[in-house]
Parts: sequence; C-alpha cells; structure tokens
Amino acid sequence: MQADDLDAFEVFFARHRTLIFRTAYGLTGDRHAAEEVLQDTFARAYRHRAVLLPDVSPVPWLHRVALNLCYSRLDRRRLDAQPIGEAHAALLRDGGIEPAERAEQRELRAIVREGIAALPDKHQSVVVLYYLHRLSLQETADVLGIRLGTVKSRLHYALRTLRTHLEGDRRFGGAYLPAGGDEVEAAS
Repeated sequence: MQADDLDAFEVFFARHRTLIFRTAYGLTGDRHAAEEVLQDTFARAYRHRAVLLPDVSPVPWLHRVALNLCYSRLDRRRLDAQPIGEAHAALLRDGGIEPAERAEQRELRAIVREGIAALPDKHQSVVVLYYLHRLSLQETADVLGIRLGTVKSRLHYALRTLRTHLEGDRRFGGAYLPAGGDEVEAAS
C-alpha cells in the first residue's frame, strides 16, 4: 500500500473490517462501541500504513490494536460488557427450526454469551478469536502475542469457568450435565 493511495486503503479496509468489527463486538457486546473501535483501529492503521509490510499479514496487528482499544474502552468507560444482543442472534436463526426449539436455543445462546461476558479479558479474547473467528491455536497466539501453551491454558480455564457457569445457571434447568455425571468430577 503506497503512502497516499486511498483506493488501496479502501480495499484494505473493506477486506478486514468485518473481522475487526466481530472481534470488537464480541468483546464489548455493544454495536456502537464496536463501531468506534473499528474506526479507531483503521485510523491507526492509516497513520502507520508506512510500517505495515506488504508481504506480512496485517491481521495480527489489527487484532492487537482492536483488542487494546476494547480493553481501554471497557476500563475507561466501564461499559457494561453485555452479551451479544438479540439483533445479532436474529442473524443466526435457522428458518427450519420450530418456534419452541428456536426459543430454547435463543435462551441457551444468551446464557452462553453471559458466561463468556463474565470471563476475565484474557480468557474472553482467546474464546472470541478461537471460537468466533475460528483462528487456529497458533494464529490466536500470534494475534495476542503470547505462546501457544498460554492460549491452550487460557482456553482450558475459560471453558472450565464457562462449564461451571452453565452448571450453576438456574435458567439452564440442569440440562447441562458433564458426560458421566458425578463420576467424572470424582475421577478428576
């Protein structure tokens, strides 16, 4: 990307905007905050366009900037990190599912989103990148600038915490039981 090539930057923005927006939305749970993070991330990319190497993917750098901006906003404004709203859930609906089943799935998604929103930031970021963006473990490590083993550890603890959240959620109605029930816990 040339220093003053606005057309190239527009293509760059179009190529990566959805990925960065999804990351920001996944962490903040707020569409407006996610849009601000998206705008700020690409403003920084534009200011630093001369240092972005053409033969190296900018995605890890963009993710790192977006994650830092999300954390700054969450700390500075103490935005209520709410789960992803019903507007986003509506986009994921399957037209072939029965209404009762759809309502149950919607409630389950809300419970899982609340559990993810309750995770510490370092666990949220690996869950969002690995499960929402479907990055590999190594790609997740590269984006976050941490070791592969740290990503695995954070995923393990995040999933364990999420499992505890699901087991304890009354709305879940005891529907979530680990395979093998109580014997699994005794064997651990």
